Amino acid sequence: MVAILLERPLTHRQAHLRDALVDLVLEQGFSHLTMDQFAAQLNCSKRTLYALASSKEQIAVLAVRHFFKRATDQVETAIARTRAPAKRVARYLEAVAEALRPASRAFRDDIAHFRPATEIYEQNTLAAAKRVRELIDEGTQAGAFRRVHAAFVGEAVTATMRRITSGEIAAATGLSDAEAYSELAQLVVAAIRR
Repeated sequence: MVAILLERPLTHRQAHLRDALVDLVLEQGFSHLTMDQFAAQLNCSKRTLYALASSKEQIAVLAVRHFFKRATDQVETAIARTRAPAKRVARYLEAVAEALRPASRAFRDDIAHFRPATEIYEQNTLAAAKRVRELIDEGTQAGAFRRVHAAFVGEAVTATMRRITSGEIAAATGLSDAEAYSELAQLVVAAIRR
């Protein structure tokens, strides 16, 4: 996961408010909330919210971007101390599942129906696939993996990640998102291990 985040520096209070905003939209989504409702639930004024972003749409974009930045940081921290190539790939996918766990169905549905949020999600999914390819390439160069077409494996992982996040995998298999990511990690490692 990689978040492309171009934000101006925030005050401590604004950063705290932005984090609370992210938590709120992860739990409830954002499409049905008005600026008045955002302000009431965040216990702040609309003016304070408008200091973060100029519209409800920009508030949603800010929250989605920052969620993916937090998720990216969380995932990279999770694999930072893992050295074994197979464990790095598996841990990466498991960490993605953990990072996405707080995202409610309402949040994911809102992302799917709001083009700017969909674009942010897609950028992060592509970045995650690139990161999986990098991890596979590292393992291949270290001799831990057999020679595979890392770009193809990355694309297969990306397609599966999209289906997990959309709810299609849960509907087809009954697996939770976390269980599906765990199965994906095991599948990928089994496919590339020597």
